[in-house]
Amino acid sequence: MASSILEGIRVVDLTQNVAGPFCTQILADLGAEIVKVERPRGGDDTRAWMPPEIGAEAATFLALNRGKQSVAIDMSAPQGRDIVARLAKT
Repeated sequence: MASSILEGIRVVDLTQNVAGPFCTQILADLGAEIVKVERPRGGDDTRAWMPPEIGAEAATFLALNRGKQSVAIDMSAPQGRDIVARLAKT
């Protein structure tokens, strides 16, 4: 089944805006586990791209990040970089 071709693969998504999230969305559609890492304040830039919106969320953000897990990590701090490194290793 094509939808699970990447099952068991984890991708740590450090991208934002459109191109990177679109790419990782395709990987998610193919079954990969996507962990989207966002900035603690503001997150992905597309969170603020309104209108259009669905409820209180930007439609662009929702469309490009469906099916992903999201976590806010401060990568300017050594602890944040360590968390991202551990996400990538497991």
